[in-house]
Amino acid sequence: MAIALLALMVAMSGAGMEYPELFLLLIFGFFTIGAVSYAWPYFQGQAGIRNNNIMFNNMTNKGTIAWIFAVLLTGFYIIIYWYAWAFEGLIRIFDPLSFLISGKPADQWFMYGALYTFAVLTMGIRFIGRYRHSRYHVIRTFSVMFFQLGFAFLIPMFLKKLNAPEFYFSYFWPLKYNYLFPSDVSSLMKTGQLGIFMVFWGAMMTFIATPILTYKYGKRWYCSWVCGCGGLAETAGDPYRHLSDKSLKSWKIERWMVHSVLVLITVTTILLWINSYYQGGVLGSVSGGFAKWYGFFIGAVFSGVIGVGFYPLMGPRVWCRFGCPMAAILGIFQRFKSRFRITTNGGQCISCGNCSTYCEMGIDVRWYAQRGQNIVRSSCVGCGVCASVCPRGVLKLENGKEEGRINDKPIIIGNNNITVNL
Repeated sequence: MAIALLALMVAMSGAGMEYPELFLLLIFGFFTIGAVSYAWPYFQGQAGIRNNNIMFNNMTNKGTIAWIFAVLLTGFYIIIYWYAWAFEGLIRIFDPLSFLISGKPADQWFMYGALYTFAVLTMGIRFIGRYRHSRYHVIRTFSVMFFQLGFAFLIPMFLKKLNAPEFYFSYFWPLKYNYLFPSDVSSLMKTGQLGIFMVFWGAMMTFIATPILTYKYGKRWYCSWVCGCGGLAETAGDPYRHLSDKSLKSWKIERWMVHSVLVLITVTTILLWINSYYQGGVLGSVSGGFAKWYGFFIGAVFSGVIGVGFYPLMGPRVWCRFGCPMAAILGIFQRFKSRFRITTNGGQCISCGNCSTYCEMGIDVRWYAQRGQNIVRSSCVGCGVCASVCPRGVLKLENGKEEGRINDKPIIIGNNNITVNL
């Protein structure tokens, strides 16, 4: 890993421009060796989750190393978004790969996409080793790896090679908010049948597939199986999941913030369409200003700089909890119109607290388990880690009948977990 970082620093100095293929091979080769070495111990010995010393490790307990790593991550995002010229030497070594996939020279976004995908794939291998005893975790990890590699990286880059619009089929409104902006819809429609299909796909996934899939499976179908943001959080962010704030204050802030972002992007989109209909009326500057403000503060600062940069300090789902409008709208469906729930066998709960500790969404799962109540929370992404770390098998992810999934006043009788709903 140290050799890979050294090669990275040499490449950033400009030396990589002369031999881009060599430096590309060195960087990815040594990082791969480091990642495999990091993941290999999880495939050894008896299967099962081991969190030994995670609370004492300086990297995972908000220690000095964690703060340094957070600063480096945050700085990386700031440079990528606003000072890309500082990475020119590093960007150029990605030219061979970019020409191969997209037929064009690399820019900062190709470099970022390649590194992002590499992180999901390599840390995904670690996650599979760590949770290899659970078929659910293995399959969903392969799922996020597949969607990130194919739908969020290779397909959009290949479309560029065909001189077609760069389109990400695994993202749609309101997460990929501009896909329903009138300017983007108009430009896609003008590109022909493929562009029309892209508009159709985005609209279908937003207004038809999302409600149906969330009704049947909860928000986990997207947040833990498809979304690239969730994919990075589940794989690269796994060592930090215990850092999420479980306090009542945090939950209140979360509800206000994430739903405010949803309202903001909804109003912005509506204003843009009204302005488009009236062809530059009085709302022109207002709607355009809203869109630019949202793109800068939410689309860049919140989702990127804070969302990933704060992994070592606030856990991996900062963006998902407090800022993602997709998570907000999925959560509304899940809370009020969905068959998904986490059932609890309260009579078996020993109040060890593992479920709450390792919930990356900051849900106090133990509170529900102690009372034998089903967990129906809009913030739950259905990752299933709470059920996996439970030593007694108290928790279970289910898609049952919608009726009766919320049991607010259960009575638990004895040790047989006989529950009567009042």
